[in-house]
Amino acid sequence: MENVKVVSHPVIAHSLTVLRDINTEAAAFRRHADSVAHILLQHATFDLSLRETTVTTPLAETKGYDIADTVIAVPILRAGLAMLPAVQQLIPNVRVGFIGLERDEATAVAHQYYNKIPGDLAEQRVMVIDPMLATGGTMDDTIRAAKSKGADNIVIVCIVSSPEGVERITSNHSDVTIYTAALDEKLDHRKYIVPGLGDFGDRYFDTL
Repeated sequence: MENVKVVSHPVIAHSLTVLRDINTEAAAFRRHADSVAHILLQHATFDLSLRETTVTTPLAETKGYDIADTVIAVPILRAGLAMLPAVQQLIPNVRVGFIGLERDEATAVAHQYYNKIPGDLAEQRVMVIDPMLATGGTMDDTIRAAKSKGADNIVIVCIVSSPEGVERITSNHSDVTIYTAALDEKLDHRKYIVPGLGDFGDRYFDTL
């Protein structure tokens, strides 16, 4: 699938192994999740537009560049917050919108409880971040919310994805590119990604 980018990198391979391990404690889980997020985000921003400028070094004036695109990061609450610091470090002037979608564990259907996405998103890079792309329901709803505000340049950044979630997003939003560190085997009967890494939010925020 042309608009699904599975990012391969030795650091990602190692960090994913640590993240999957049931015995990994919260501090190590956070550290390795941050490493994966940084690498994914570098790939997801490779095509940002640049604006030429000048800079004065200690020795001379030379050509430089500013990022010309306006970037809007939209973490899906709660787990998406884990990836936000990596975005802010990479692009310090990033704007941030939030959407809260909570999954009903019985039905696996999400309901929205919070939406604070900036207004007119036309001609801006919207980067939706969520560590786990499982059924794709919350991601689908978030993309629709962004498009309702004019978004026409959307990328998704996830650490682990399921085939079912990827299929849903690529079918409903063929104009959206997915960057992920892993495309796993399947969803189980509870709609959890297999082999996956468990509940990302609980493991990252240590709320197990």
